[in-house]
Amino acid sequence: MRWENLTDSDHARAADAGLFGADAVVTRTFDTPEFAGVTFHEVRARSILNRVPGASRMPFEWTVNPYRGCTHACVYCFARKTHSYLDLDTGLDFDSQIVVKVNAPELLRRQLASRRWQGEHVAMGTNVDCYQRAEGRYRLMPGIVEALTDRANPFSILTKGTLILRDLDLLTRAARVTDVGISVSVGFTDPELWRTVEPGTPAPERRLEVVRALGERGIGCGVLMAPVIPFLGDRPAQLRATVRAIAAAGATSVTPLVLHLRPGAREWFMAWLGRHHPHLVRRYERLYADGAYAPKWYQRRITRQVHDLAREYGIGPTRAGTPRRIAEPEHSHPAEAPPTEPVQLSLI
Repeated sequence: MRWENLTDSDHARAADAGLFGADAVVTRTFDTPEFAGVTFHEVRARSILNRVPGASRMPFEWTVNPYRGCTHACVYCFARKTHSYLDLDTGLDFDSQIVVKVNAPELLRRQLASRRWQGEHVAMGTNVDCYQRAEGRYRLMPGIVEALTDRANPFSILTKGTLILRDLDLLTRAARVTDVGISVSVGFTDPELWRTVEPGTPAPERRLEVVRALGERGIGCGVLMAPVIPFLGDRPAQLRATVRAIAAAGATSVTPLVLHLRPGAREWFMAWLGRHHPHLVRRYERLYADGAYAPKWYQRRITRQVHDLAREYGIGPTRAGTPRRIAEPEHSHPAEAPPTEPVQLSLI
């Protein structure tokens, strides 16, 4: 496995020194059913705040990714390509060879305290899920959330993991001192589709329970309806059932995103499609003939259908970067008061 010159993006990889060296890696396996066949590579990272390349479509500039690889094993995951930088394959290795940045909380705390850090928004769960099963053992997120809270630094989390509820008290405290945005990913509610394309994730209805639980704590939670999978999850009745369930869970918004197939993910997904739905292979080849994204006309059609349903059920799309806040209690504990530094920037 190649560890030298490893970074969190291929853009950065060409310019930056390695985030950690081979002498910093400890490899472990655990004799428990939930981690059967999974190997963990524990590393001490040199940096944890990652700048998003300027050409990215993302509405944020900084991310924190405590893990690489993901036991959710979603067959379409766009992050699969990143495992090729480690000389690992983007299929089974991505699902079972998990890199754990064990010093992420302490490193983040140190970087947030730097005079160069200006308190920008930090996004998590944008590469692989920070609340995947490994987090149950390594418990990196509590320290990460606490570090951001103590600096009153705005942040957001996108997850498919119900483990986020373990940190509900921490997130509630954070939302009292800074802008916190939480979104749950639920692309469909079809149980058969879920079992085959997202085999390591909690069921969609359990993820919607997360939305409901956050709302009950006063933390508004949006749903990223992603991915909408062509010819398998895009029938009008399927879209309606999903939006109805999202609305019933109390989501503040629903934002659809059609499946995209970047290199690394494309090969793995198409192999899966050939095994499970061979009659769709040619249709996918035509639909994605021009690249990783479905044609604009198809994306617009899905977006229009979902937004119409969202209005019908009383929810709407998320504005990029919209934070979620809960009210400040009348008698907050002094430890929960926001520090005077650094200056907190508003989200875009």
